[in-house]
Amino acid sequence: MSNQLPYLDVQNLTKTFGSLVLFDGISFSVSEGQKVGLVARNGTGKSTLLSILAGIEGYDSGDIIFKRDLHVGYLEQTPRFNPGDTVLEACFNHKGDEAKVLKAKQILTQLKIGDLSQLMGTLSGGQQRRVALANVLLTEPDMFILDEPTNHLDLDMIEWLEGFLAKGNKTLLMVTHDRFFLDRVCSVILELDNKTIYTYRGNYSYYLEKRQERIDNAKAEIARANNLYRKELDWMRRMPQARGHKARYREDAFYELEKVAKQRIEERQLRLKSRNVYIGSKIFECQYISKQWSDDKIILKDFYYNFARYEKMGIVGNNGTGKTTFIKMLLGMEKPDSGRFDIGSTVKFGYFSQEGMVFDEQKKVIDVITDIADYIDMGGGKHLTASQFLQYFLFTPEQQHNYVYKLSGGEKRKLYLCTVLMRNPNFLVLDEPTNDLDIQTLQIFEEYLADFPGCVIIVSHDRYFMDKVVDHLLVFQGNGIVQDFPGNYTQYRDWKSLKSKAETTTEKDVKTPKRQREPEQRHKMTYKEKTEYAQLEKEIAALEKEKNALEEQLCSGKLSIEELTEKSKRLPEIKTELDEKEMRWLELSEIEG
Repeated sequence: MSNQLPYLDVQNLTKTFGSLVLFDGISFSVSEGQKVGLVARNGTGKSTLLSILAGIEGYDSGDIIFKRDLHVGYLEQTPRFNPGDTVLEACFNHKGDEAKVLKAKQILTQLKIGDLSQLMGTLSGGQQRRVALANVLLTEPDMFILDEPTNHLDLDMIEWLEGFLAKGNKTLLMVTHDRFFLDRVCSVILELDNKTIYTYRGNYSYYLEKRQERIDNAKAEIARANNLYRKELDWMRRMPQARGHKARYREDAFYELEKVAKQRIEERQLRLKSRNVYIGSKIFECQYISKQWSDDKIILKDFYYNFARYEKMGIVGNNGTGKTTFIKMLLGMEKPDSGRFDIGSTVKFGYFSQEGMVFDEQKKVIDVITDIADYIDMGGGKHLTASQFLQYFLFTPEQQHNYVYKLSGGEKRKLYLCTVLMRNPNFLVLDEPTNDLDIQTLQIFEEYLADFPGCVIIVSHDRYFMDKVVDHLLVFQGNGIVQDFPGNYTQYRDWKSLKSKAETTTEKDVKTPKRQREPEQRHKMTYKEKTEYAQLEKEIAALEKEKNALEEQLCSGKLSIEELTEKSKRLPEIKTELDEKEMRWLELSEIEG
């Protein structure tokens, strides 16, 4: 039957740029209903692969087979529009179909594009990407191919898109660095590594576990091959050149063994702990800051905050609520209407901005860094050279001697980050630092910031990154309202969800006649709540068991296409049920008694 065929089948695909081999003979498939995440390091060909699949870029050899008459929707990293088109014209070509116009307006509103008559040429790059995303979603394709769909979206938009893509039988292949997104949406992870592709039939958490197993197994195989290689090398040296027929098979096996023995598995770098960063006890005091734009848009109103030593703060909030304006005022790049920032004398800022990446494209990567400093003083008599520092952030010696213009967009962002850190600041102010960085770089950067002996402020929509790094949040809610929350993003989201449910319960209680209300202060569970609590524990355990079994089955490689599709649909349903039941269990567990 046709529905048993994959939507996309890639066989032995090879792509090179001159002498650079991006991937060599890779094969994979995407079936109906599968949600597939593609991960790889910057510069290894993720975006190129998607562009090839979308028919925009060519390839050297191999076969790309789509199911007949399949409609594919493709979101590229840098969309192009006619600057004279309105927003509605740019993403909607079915004039006269009012139902589709209505849908266009709904999706654009979710993506915070309010003025549909605005010309595309007047929009920022981020707004244009959101219009491009809306365009892809509106076409209702059989299969989505999305390159970094969460870039330039705020948290509300990301969570909306998460729900939109996770629902139903949508088929999806996407590149994203958003690990929450990969965990919640994707049921298959493809990893492009060392010119080869590896398939993991599970979400991002499952991929991390199984990837480590793969690396450990490969290391063991290389170690075994090295032991045998030394013995066989000795035999090869002792044997005369004119070998007999019986020895030929052993000689052929030797060369195969040599290939395995000479493989190199890239080890994670040692954690980079600088002891030579000093910052005094006085950091900065935000003294009753007010800021309002001329269009009556209030950013801050009499805002006071005293920043503590070694603090790692996250700043979250929807686009336009004033997050970037706040940090620009802190750095003296923007003036407040009233109030002042009192900054300690030892503070040395390092600022990573959204628009600050300017390079001489004709320079070599290593020269960009040595122009700043030849080495970083790590303290205790230890130094890290510019080259070692670049290697820590996954620039190989070969890449360090490449010209900047040869780097991918993600590699340029990473180089820009290195230029900020190489100046050895003691207070890092990072505005959307994770955009376009690959997951391995993000993991290294998270470790760097966890060990960083100074202060950090991060503006980011990357929930996973924020959870790893920050110890509390400033939540910009708009109209000058800023909330100080003592925890990371996940804790804030859970608190917000509980608060919302509590408010809903209170509203229902207000509408209930007094004689029917329960006492306002109750510290013990009712019999009904105790029964529900016990039942929830059983249901949560059963769902966890089903989830684990399902993930094992999806990774077994033994399922038919029909079984794979059916079970891939069930996995996100289980996760949703678990989230709901765990939240209710948490509510009940907080009742005393």
